[in-house]
Amino acid sequence: MDNLKKTKSATIETTKPAVSRRSFVKAVAGAGALTLSGRASYAQSADIIKIGFITPRSGALAAFGEPDGFVLDLARKALAGGLPAGGKTYKVEILDRDTQSDPSRAAQLAKTLISSDGVDFMLSSSTPETVNPVADACEAAGMPCLSTGMPWEPWYFGRGAKPGEPSPFKWTYHFGFGVANFSKAYIAQWNGPVQTNKRVAFLMPNDADGNALRVIFKPILEKAGFTVIDPGGYEDGTSDYSAQIAKFKAENCEIFTTGPIPPDFATFWRQAAQQGYTRQVKIAQIAKTCLFPSQVEALGSLGPKLATVAFWHPTFPYQSSLTGLTSQQLADKYEKDTGRQWNQMLGDNVSLMDAGVAALKASENPKKRDALAKALGALKVMTPVGELDFTKGPFPNVYPMIFAGTQWTNAKPGSKFKLDMIVTNNADDLQVPVGAQLVPYNG
Repeated sequence: MDNLKKTKSATIETTKPAVSRRSFVKAVAGAGALTLSGRASYAQSADIIKIGFITPRSGALAAFGEPDGFVLDLARKALAGGLPAGGKTYKVEILDRDTQSDPSRAAQLAKTLISSDGVDFMLSSSTPETVNPVADACEAAGMPCLSTGMPWEPWYFGRGAKPGEPSPFKWTYHFGFGVANFSKAYIAQWNGPVQTNKRVAFLMPNDADGNALRVIFKPILEKAGFTVIDPGGYEDGTSDYSAQIAKFKAENCEIFTTGPIPPDFATFWRQAAQQGYTRQVKIAQIAKTCLFPSQVEALGSLGPKLATVAFWHPTFPYQSSLTGLTSQQLADKYEKDTGRQWNQMLGDNVSLMDAGVAALKASENPKKRDALAKALGALKVMTPVGELDFTKGPFPNVYPMIFAGTQWTNAKPGSKFKLDMIVTNNADDLQVPVGAQLVPYNG
């Protein structure tokens, strides 16, 4: 019966009279009117804005890209009706790509999106291993690019900019926390309620993040009265940390800080426990890894009471300009829709979308690269991570995000998740509410 209905329907369609020339002209005129009223027909590529979106969604850095499917879905729904800019309304296509945590692949993906896919704008996020190669490819190609999810110093100075000299970058822009934010949050956290001997085990990898922190952050800690024990940079993938652990034990370092990729920290921290060092540690402040619940859960009983920082948290009193969701609403919707616990990149990458769309809207012509780069340089927009204002950055291409000191705790009874991240210090932004005081890692 269904087939018969389909057959009749098809027959009716094919026996309809042909459209007259007069009707055709009226239809075309009507379509033109719709376009003028802002409901674009998007018949030509000139009416479509293509945005490249490059992040790590698999491999060693996959936790950074964990919320990206949700973020992309939010953005596509918010932009489904088109994007008004420069007196026109554009259809928006977001071409998302997974770096598989490979810097070389990140660069190649950017080049392909520019040369073959014809993107008008590039967004990228999550660690120097992703962001820097993408930014370099965009700068070389004259492609406007906005990024986040890593400290700004390795992005800026790590790509060739020099202190005291004009910015060498015309096309690439970045918002990310910096050493000043690190310093404020860390020092306030370490001078808080947990009493220590102020001797700091400083374990940093030989990479863009680690080297920037060694050169800039380490002297700040020493000036603030901390004794910093630095055994030197190690290579990613190191499997034996016995020498570093022995040194930290011998120096009686009650504060431990590091900024490794997730697999390396898991290896180190388990070896530190086996060799007795974790029993000496009163504050373990971890950057880059232990930002996300999945990474901390993987450590088992060694995870709770690790301290870290939050560049976004559901209690941040800010909201998304693109979606209208507050930080708490964003976290709640993510957990309800996905069944997974929120992580920091949720707020950060929604902020990236907020900022990217705001720049496109502010551009005189979002299809013109010079106009879009100019809009990025003057960008001012509210996001879940706070207000971004590129007119107030330390350099024309940079705006520093805020940091809050945080600590992982076991979740309250009845929670469907194992852990909670609690804000323990708001020295970098007093608008962020403090949830609890820091407690010792051992105690």
